[in-house]
Amino acid sequence: MKQKTLSNWLKLIVIVLAICGLVICLLILPVIGRNIAAAENGEFDYAFWPWLIFLWLFALPCFAACVIGWRIAVNIGRDRSFCDENAKLISLIAILAAADSAFFFVGNIIMLFLNMSHPGIVLASWLCVLIGAAISIGMACLSHLVRKAAALQEESDLTV
Repeated sequence: MKQKTLSNWLKLIVIVLAICGLVICLLILPVIGRNIAAAENGEFDYAFWPWLIFLWLFALPCFAACVIGWRIAVNIGRDRSFCDENAKLISLIAILAAADSAFFFVGNIIMLFLNMSHPGIVLASWLCVLIGAAISIGMACLSHLVRKAAALQEESDLTV
């Protein structure tokens, strides 16, 4: 597959992910939240807006990762797959994933202490934290490999 084709596919994936994220944040979460808040005779109605704002804040780093992914795709399209800039961008995604996971878990604990959540929700949030940690570790490893490949490519370019 050519660099330009790969770059275009990556850009398409980033666009689709961003659109899915917007649909989830702006359409699905408010509807599900309203249904949950309305259940049990409106017992959790007071928690609707705090939870919705918390989940929107949780989604912001995901959209930032989409922007970073776009920049990586542009570099790949310019035949700069293995460069220090891509290594730094991938490392930034790793940091965003780790910070977002920590924010999500701490936010769930705070919501529990404010009586806006259930202990079962906090336990279920561990799945999101685990996925975020896995993404963070994977991106950190990928960043390391891209940095090493960039150094090898630079050596190769100087040799030729």
